[in-house]
Amino acid sequence: MFTQLQVASSVRHVDGVSVARGCGWQDGQRTTSLIDLDIKSIINPPESTGMGFWSINPYVGCELGCSYCYARYAHRYVMERTHDAGQISIEEFNRFRETQSWEGFERQIFVKRRRSVLTALERDLAKIRRKSTCGRPHPIVIGTATDPYQPAEQRFHITRAILSRLLETRGLTISLITKSPRVCRDIELLRELKTRHRLVVYISLISTDVRIIKQFEARSPMPHARLATLRKFTDVGIIAGLNVAPVLPGITDSAFQIDSLMAAASKASAAFVHPAALQFFPAVRDGYLPIVEKHFPDLVPRYRVAYRGNWDAPTDYVAAIRRRFQRAARKYGLDTDDPLQIREQRQAECHAQLSLL
Repeated sequence: MFTQLQVASSVRHVDGVSVARGCGWQDGQRTTSLIDLDIKSIINPPESTGMGFWSINPYVGCELGCSYCYARYAHRYVMERTHDAGQISIEEFNRFRETQSWEGFERQIFVKRRRSVLTALERDLAKIRRKSTCGRPHPIVIGTATDPYQPAEQRFHITRAILSRLLETRGLTISLITKSPRVCRDIELLRELKTRHRLVVYISLISTDVRIIKQFEARSPMPHARLATLRKFTDVGIIAGLNVAPVLPGITDSAFQIDSLMAAASKASAAFVHPAALQFFPAVRDGYLPIVEKHFPDLVPRYRVAYRGNWDAPTDYVAAIRRRFQRAARKYGLDTDDPLQIREQRQAECHAQLSLL
């Protein structure tokens, strides 16, 4: 379709837990640092993003390191602010400066301190209650700019602490976005949340093709693991579906790719499969385009033409993608509507944030 267009070098402590610098994934000379971060607020209000939902990100940065992630651009500003505030060492800041800025997002992960997260959550939930209209608050979306179940969650349980606190309230609309089977650890907690709130789980998956996943999401779980996770949630009655974000032009947008994804979603009893086109922000280009150049060199000139002067995919391409997904959805009896319109809101939120730079 697009043609038409583990060696630790030092130890730190986070919430009393020993953290070996470089203790995350290791890829050749690659190591990951985990940095503790005190915060004053954990829920981003609609007013700060210009959109109609509250968002929670338990971590800053994401070790899964998907090449197309739109959130990479903001990591540099977090590093600079924390350095200026004296919250990270000069050694850590220099380590960041020695890497390409877009790589810092996946190599230096800020772990928000559980104590400060829970304190902030109390204040922020009170704000949500005050601003709720007619008893219907805006949705709370967990995982808009980082995967809440990335490897760090296995050790620090920040996401679980947030969910446990939300269990003490009622009547919210909560959605959770993740690629990770680690979310199954909290399936009983999420089942209980479902009895008190409206809950939707989004499992992110762009393709069933393992080769493509390894190329563009090198440290993410494989498709079969994500689909098995989806099935576990639908089996216990939790509304869950696939978040196909983004569709990669010329790579995952063929009728064959889409049909394969829909067939797998149907087998996993997905409640929906919702696609969104790639947004080509500058930080995305830095990490994503070299992979395209390596594996799909003929596509590079087309990307440059299609996204010239804009980070949005061409309107006619977006419409064509939507039609192709809808045709496949009818075949498998699936819904392509986003039950909470989260992806559309997140895209517009990103526009609002970039306009502030």
